Amino acid sequence: MSNDDLFQIEQPLPEWAKKPIAVFDLETTGLDHRTSRIVTACAALLNPDGSISGNDVEWLANPGIPIPAEATAVHGITDEIAQTQGEDLASVVASIISTLGSYFERGIPVVAYNAPYDFTILRQHAEDFGIAWPENPSPILDPLVLDKRLVQFRKGKRRLEIVAGYYNVKLDDAHNATADAVAAGHIAQAMAAKFPVELDVPLAQLHASQAVWSREQDESFAKFMRGINPDFQPTFGWPEKPRA
Repeated sequence: MSNDDLFQIEQPLPEWAKKPIAVFDLETTGLDHRTSRIVTACAALLNPDGSISGNDVEWLANPGIPIPAEATAVHGITDEIAQTQGEDLASVVASIISTLGSYFERGIPVVAYNAPYDFTILRQHAEDFGIAWPENPSPILDPLVLDKRLVQFRKGKRRLEIVAGYYNVKLDDAHNATADAVAAGHIAQAMAAKFPVELDVPLAQLHASQAVWSREQDESFAKFMRGINPDFQPTFGWPEKPRA
């Protein structure tokens, strides 16, 4: 079944899935939220049928630091592109936060795959530039946490492109911020169709539940890792990691 076919089937959808959702993704210079800088970002609204509502919002920033070759290999943005075409990073951060804030104010859930990565980096940027950061941004939907909860015993990795395939979601340009953001949104919509009863709860409750489930998942992973390295210490926190 194709992704388009999925959205055409009548489903007893959760109430939130009958309305627009927002999607959000960052591509950065690295993985450490304390030192990585945003290179590209996307925030957009999706209609219940999975189409983009209006114009998607995408940013290209000049991170102000060299982009490592391994990061460029992932998202395709070079120092030259970022320096000649990118906007001022502080302005980009302020615009992203304003855009996401408008979604939260309207009660629109923001879908972010592995939300702590994107939201922790964005919060760190906000603090670095003295930009107001919302306390407890919500509601957020994280398909990674939801998939681990609802399909606990599926073997294999849970990278975005792999999980997209499981839900028959098309992802042609992985690690492009817009492509990844929209794919995450389509996964959330596909999950709503696949698990209509389990996900038919108020968004505030679903947001709070994901924080609990994320900690349980991190504790399970930590238990596994301590079998390899007894000194392994996880960093808990959803949808943001704690401040250092």
